[in-house]
Amino acid sequence: MTSTSPTVAVRNLKHPGPPLWLLALLYTVLFLAGLFPVTMYGGLPYWPGPWQPPADIIYFFQTQTTRVLVCVLLQTGAVICLGLFTAVVVSRLQFLGVRAAGVYIALLGGFLTVFDSLGAGMATWTLVRPVIAQTPSSILALNYFSYALGGPGFSIPMGLLMAGVSVSAGLNKLIPKWVMILGLFLAACGELSVFHLVFPQLLFLIPLTRFPGFIWIVAVGFTLPTFRQEQKAALAA
Repeated sequence: MTSTSPTVAVRNLKHPGPPLWLLALLYTVLFLAGLFPVTMYGGLPYWPGPWQPPADIIYFFQTQTTRVLVCVLLQTGAVICLGLFTAVVVSRLQFLGVRAAGVYIALLGGFLTVFDSLGAGMATWTLVRPVIAQTPSSILALNYFSYALGGPGFSIPMGLLMAGVSVSAGLNKLIPKWVMILGLFLAACGELSVFHLVFPQLLFLIPLTRFPGFIWIVAVGFTLPTFRQEQKAALAA
């Protein structure tokens, strides 16, 4: 007489998707490369902030078309990588068994960040068109609109992406604790940057969200697990 006893087979399943670390690095490198031609590293004059005299803003965009277009091109590529990162990180969290609302908050925040950033880039592309560049009032209007989309329009939804991923992954111990804490701190900065719309002195919250955010996104890309274990019961004679 033979008897059977249950056994458990364990296998590792890999998430089907592009590497998060690669998308995070591409986003970081392309965005920073886009800053090079329009900052002091690319020579004077460099991209003026919307708080600077209108004459400086108009002069820059009327005379530095090529530098502006290179910036827009590279940062548009960066934004596409951020959109792919958002889609993949949400898919990865679901693959790893996370079913919390934070996953969908991250999805909303990431896609809003992408849409706003693309809008900022397209507004900038428009203002350097020769026919537009001949109208100073149009340059100023489009520049302010681009800043609104690419400044607080970036940091506010980016904070939602950071918070959603940090809470969902951190509470499930899928990322190191320091990555979760950094993400929550930067998320708070991003959400508080909404007050910059009324109080200009809070401008520092936007770069505080953006630049340390590169560390956070790369850290998530490298530390969020790619594999999960699946157990399957089987009968052994």
